[in-house]
Amino acid sequence: AMIIRMSISRVREFAADDGGAEISRKPLGLASALEKISAAARRPLLHMNSAHAHMFIISPISGRGLSSLMSSHPPMEERVRRLRAMAAGTA
Repeated sequence: AMIIRMSISRVREFAADDGGAEISRKPLGLASALEKISAAARRPLLHMNSAHAHMFIISPISGRGLSSLMSSHPPMEERVRRLRAMAAGTA
């Protein structure tokens, strides 16, 4: 059930990115903002509780492979790639 919940959360993040790009008509601006947020988030958080990860704009807990199944956020690189593709008209 948790894997399904996290998967739905990741799909919603992509939908929010798409909606924001459509409303603002600035997918490159959103991609740039996500990159800036990602850079700031690389700083370690003290006392991070994984139960709060879904409340962040990007996942404060990094993971690849099987651990990414439990992530509430899609990879930042994929979100930026999709926004750039949208701006180029290839999405």
